[in-house]
Amino acid sequence: MLNENLKAIRKSKGLSQQELAVKLNVVRQTISKWEQGLSVPDSDMLISISEALETPVSTLLGETVIESEADDLKAISAKLEVINLQLARRKTTGKRILHWFFIVLCIVTAVIFAALSALESPYLGWDYGDPETAVLGVAFHALEWLFVRAAPMILIGAVIGIFLTRKT
Repeated sequence: MLNENLKAIRKSKGLSQQELAVKLNVVRQTISKWEQGLSVPDSDMLISISEALETPVSTLLGETVIESEADDLKAISAKLEVINLQLARRKTTGKRILHWFFIVLCIVTAVIFAALSALESPYLGWDYGDPETAVLGVAFHALEWLFVRAAPMILIGAVIGIFLTRKT
């Protein structure tokens, strides 16, 4: 089918095999082999042929492209509808993931806060004469101090996030 279409379109454009070969940077024998069906061009060359002959690749391959405008609009509308559904599904999934992230963040913050309250800073009773123990105790104290000050803001932000991402 390709070989017949290629020959017919080439002739309808008034090109010889040699002229088409020059446009495609191949030898004339290559065009002859394609038109006789002895070989076929690769996909890149098929695109080059299509451009040289100013003809769609689908026409070269024998596909009929004659469709009415209404069918085109229906096809485009159907594709857009599918894309819109996919985007809506992706948005809903992202919102659901974010919602659960905020819930988990609230729970983790509350659990850490409760654990720190229950432990009552045991590092304060450590012997700080040893430098390694002193560094470790200061690190624990800094983390606890930072968490106690940041936890309320994290908790409030997560609760607000839960309400903003809930299903409506």
